[in-house]
Amino acid sequence: MPTVSDSKPAPRAKTPSKTTSTKPAAPASAQPTGPAPQPGMGAVPHEGGTTFRVWAPHADAVSVVGTFNEWNAETNPLTHETDGYWAIDVPGAKPGDEYKYHLTNGKQQFDRNDPYARQVTNSAGSSVVHDPNFDWAEDNFQMPAWNELVIYELHVGTFNAPDADKVGTFAEVAEKLPYLRDLGINCIELLPATEFPGSRSWGYNPSNPFALESDYGGPVAFKQLVKAAHQHGIAVVLDVVYNHFGPGDLDLWQFDGWSENDGGGIYFYNDWKAETPWGHNRPDYGRPEVRQYIRDNALMWLQEYRVDGLRADAIAFIRNVKGEDNPGDDLPEGWSLMRWINEEIDQTMPWKITIAEDMRGNAGITESVAKGGQGFDSQWDSSFVYPIVEALTTPFDADRNMQAVANALSESYNDDAFRRVIYTESHDEVANGKHRVADEIMPGAADHYFAKKRTTLGAALVLTAPGIPMLFQGQEFLADGEFNDAEPLVWAHATARGGLVHLYRDLIALRRNFRGSTRGLGGQHTHVFHVNNTEKLVAYARWAEGENNPGDTTVVLANFANQARENYTIGLPGPGRWTVRFNSDWSGYDGEFGDFNSFGLEAEAGEYDGYAWHGSIGVAPYAVLILSQEG
Repeated sequence: MPTVSDSKPAPRAKTPSKTTSTKPAAPASAQPTGPAPQPGMGAVPHEGGTTFRVWAPHADAVSVVGTFNEWNAETNPLTHETDGYWAIDVPGAKPGDEYKYHLTNGKQQFDRNDPYARQVTNSAGSSVVHDPNFDWAEDNFQMPAWNELVIYELHVGTFNAPDADKVGTFAEVAEKLPYLRDLGINCIELLPATEFPGSRSWGYNPSNPFALESDYGGPVAFKQLVKAAHQHGIAVVLDVVYNHFGPGDLDLWQFDGWSENDGGGIYFYNDWKAETPWGHNRPDYGRPEVRQYIRDNALMWLQEYRVDGLRADAIAFIRNVKGEDNPGDDLPEGWSLMRWINEEIDQTMPWKITIAEDMRGNAGITESVAKGGQGFDSQWDSSFVYPIVEALTTPFDADRNMQAVANALSESYNDDAFRRVIYTESHDEVANGKHRVADEIMPGAADHYFAKKRTTLGAALVLTAPGIPMLFQGQEFLADGEFNDAEPLVWAHATARGGLVHLYRDLIALRRNFRGSTRGLGGQHTHVFHVNNTEKLVAYARWAEGENNPGDTTVVLANFANQARENYTIGLPGPGRWTVRFNSDWSGYDGEFGDFNSFGLEAEAGEYDGYAWHGSIGVAPYAVLILSQEG
């Protein structure tokens, strides 16, 4: 079997080399469209029985065993079709029945779980015939335009687990949907939720790629979560893992008894291309049936489960053996596989978003297929998270690099502000030896003044900079420590630190322009016009239609120093009154904040920062001001 390392490798930072990112919304009565997954694969129940179909090209014989035939391998032999496929219709087999395939290869005989099983009893148990019928009722959800998305990444097992002894479930995630809706979240991104060994995992070790994790509640509970999220106006993006399978409880391994070089058999490379940081278990992207398997998996989530997008994990290890940019290690068939999947989604369900985790600053990942790109709609951006977190966590103000911050604010891919997902915390960035940003600022004292001030400074940048903003579970109430799969969120902090939750709610409301005065925060355009590396301040303008457009153009001033500025001057894009819409130093957010008075300013004629107008305003230590004019 393949081996596994204890953690995902830390990605290296690298600066990266449709202009609206508002893909058409789904029709009001949208149903998933486009080609269905490979017809008849797995267990397909129908009135009177179930049809079973499996790919096992090296098997001499295949039968299906289960509760419907007392697990007798001689009762229901499959018929050999063409190209290694086997099939049978079993009268009386019905949803809820357990089953496996019994395969013969020479003198070998063994049982395997169905690669296409939608449900399993557990990762080391049996496949279950799943009834695909589900009452979606009036699920007429419309995906928000991508420049309006605010993503909240969460881990099902810990997000709302009742205690440390129990794993969280899909149903318990659904219980917190009203909270997320009221916070302003309109998209949740789930860490992988397919079946994995045991009951606790991040989910990046899939054993049964088509089955929902049984300890989370299985496939019906997942559909209920998606339906409930849609009823609350929240999209669902699911993390999928195609860079490796397993390594544990992996019936795909040497599935039909064949392998070369002691490799994984028909679903895997059996040579040097098999090597990944998680074992020798990379799928064979060049084999048509494996390509079809992965494509079918992606379409299943979007069609059968009605998720609104996919986030593909560590695709650098799909396009390259070592996840680098060394042409000698490239996997062209991996690149073309993801391009094929993205193109099909684009052509049939264009409102559904695909997000890549590549972390190599490769603009080709989000370039259109027509221009030779891989066709992802957005990608996690290393050029934002690393310099911004460094600026927040650096102990001494003098060492903060404002030019690096300015560069991070200005980056984009493919001339599109929303081709990147920006954040200061994610499951990767607060684990594997790293902690939540507040703990990195003040180890062991996440609720210290400095930690609160600088984490909220970072949050304001995430929610005002160009890109699709993302928060990680509990970030809004200063969850501390290091993320792991055994410690549930402490929801008591959401009440105890309710002022900070209020701060995030206000920021999200401005990002989504609930009050009609900050449309520019969802616009394509950004101008970092003020960079003061001596006193540690930056200012930038965001706009959609015009840089001097009341109600649209929004100015952000960020102070990265532990020193208040009583009368600080910056340039302004236009004349007139500029009103403070947000001041992160408001004491209503936290009793330790200074309540520094910053209400607004009148623009004065006179060139400054490249603008024809300027003004002066006070800004508190480690604080952010957001200003705009009435529309």
